[in-house]
Amino acid sequence: MAPPPPLHIAMFPWFAMGHLTPYLHLSNKLAKRGHKISFFIPKNTQTKLQHLNLNPNLITFFPLNVPHVDGLPHGAETSSDVPFSLVPLIATAMDQTEDQIELLLKELKPQIVFFDFQYWLPNLTQKLGIKSLQYWIASPFSISYFWNGPRQSQGKGLTVEDLKKPPSGYPDSYINLHQHELLFLSGSRKFVFGSGVFLYDRLHIGTSLADAIGFKGCKEIDGPYAEFLGNFYGKPSLLSGPLLPESPTTSLDEKWASWLKGFRHGSVVFCACGSEGPLEQNQFQELLLGLELTGFPFLAALKPPNGFESIEEALPEGFGERVKGKGIVYGSWIQQQLILEHPSVGCFITHCGAASITEGLVNTCELVLLPRVGVDHIMNARMMSEKLKVGVEVEKGDEDGLFTKESVCKAVKIVMDDENEVGREVRANHEKMRNFLISNNLESSCVDSFCQKLYDLL
Repeated sequence: MAPPPPLHIAMFPWFAMGHLTPYLHLSNKLAKRGHKISFFIPKNTQTKLQHLNLNPNLITFFPLNVPHVDGLPHGAETSSDVPFSLVPLIATAMDQTEDQIELLLKELKPQIVFFDFQYWLPNLTQKLGIKSLQYWIASPFSISYFWNGPRQSQGKGLTVEDLKKPPSGYPDSYINLHQHELLFLSGSRKFVFGSGVFLYDRLHIGTSLADAIGFKGCKEIDGPYAEFLGNFYGKPSLLSGPLLPESPTTSLDEKWASWLKGFRHGSVVFCACGSEGPLEQNQFQELLLGLELTGFPFLAALKPPNGFESIEEALPEGFGERVKGKGIVYGSWIQQQLILEHPSVGCFITHCGAASITEGLVNTCELVLLPRVGVDHIMNARMMSEKLKVGVEVEKGDEDGLFTKESVCKAVKIVMDDENEVGREVRANHEKMRNFLISNNLESSCVDSFCQKLYDLL
């Protein structure tokens, strides 16, 4: 029997680098199997992702003109272009691309559209006879704990007590959440996220209207949580595989390659806190002082803290002189994947974004978990530190959520010390997990199964 013809899929991720990048990773996996991808992307952001398009003959970028919204800086297109407080306005701007999207879909006629935060998209695709799939890059472990329907209807508030226990039918009976996290999560339920829509309603409506739900993950780790959510919504629930990053077509910039080469194997700490939401000055300084305290060479890719234009003016007093030659703080975009692959890097301090967690797991550097604000970051940290035990989380104050230079140093020392018992367990588990993820047929069979379910959907 002849194989079915290739699919034509449109990708329309939320305008954030942490969403655009994994959607492009998935596009590469699908294009490798001959499927055609139309990728909708903010116009000026295209150049930042061009190098990750490994199949330009099958993956075509379609640039979107992001409308200007009052309150946004001119030219702002993605959440990494603005402070956290303005991110909801990026959502408003994204919602205002609906007419452009409708014209593109009418012209391109894809069979299915993948989306995440655009709750209005399924109504549009249904009208055009196109299927829609709400594709989450966040783990189903976190989505099914916080975002299932009963928890978020019409933006109703949930108390800290409500959030201490999982929803009915959830695969786990208890998740350890700190007081500051519970307060944040409770408050976030009243968070309006563009166009006057509550964030949780945006997610719930999209999931309710989509033809199916998809997740980044594999059944061995994520299966029960994906199934729980699929059962709740009565939708097919698909797992795409872990989306392991493929080797970029570029090499590591010479300045980083030559600097890293100057240190022994596995001795450098690389710290990256994501493309959004800079730290407050006190936490920025505690993080850097903690890196200095470890005694290890380090490279920290951080945004200037709130209220500062540059990294240099925010550094602790005398810091630059003290770490000269063995510590760098860098304030621009950096080739994270290539740096993590460098043999000199032995430890990765991550904000626990989905793409960063995966990149950390498939490399040999040990994981130190420093989750930022964000439901999925908090839950990724718990999954990695408490369920899978493949990383060590930086201790924070239960009430205020603040970490200290000592707690940063302590977490790094645990994973870097050959004699530390916790460190030994974490390193062994990480090695097992890495071998599982990069095993020959895991991802390949996940993606093949995912594609088959897409055909079933059509």
